[in-house]
Amino acid sequence: MEKKYPIPPFIRETALQKIQAAEDAWNSRNPEQVALAYSENSEWRNRSVFLNGRAEIIAFLKEKWSKELDYKLKKSYWAHWENRIAVRFEYEWRDTSGQWYRSYGNENWEFDDDGLMRKRYASINDLLIEEKDRRL
Repeated sequence: MEKKYPIPPFIRETALQKIQAAEDAWNSRNPEQVALAYSENSEWRNRSVFLNGRAEIIAFLKEKWSKELDYKLKKSYWAHWENRIAVRFEYEWRDTSGQWYRSYGNENWEFDDDGLMRKRYASINDLLIEEKDRRL
């Protein structure tokens, strides 16, 4: 059985560890590495896209990072309870025409007993920015 430490129930310290691990994985822009944090049958809502399972997650992330270039993410703790963590985040990226964006959002995460994320619900808004206004 695969486990992804830390495992629930979370305390603040282990929730912060989980958040940092997620930030590091996403900043790698490696879909296969990112997908290892999710259960085989993980459910996602990312904006208006609904995904199920690692294969769909990997395909989604490959497509995402083919369009969102120079992606850089920062996640922040919001709250936790037992097997759930809520985060705020922002990330910056540019499209293939060179236009920069900052995307803001919130995520609600639910983990199984092995520490794999079984549910991820993300609400995200995009803001056009100038390259000189980048923060990340």
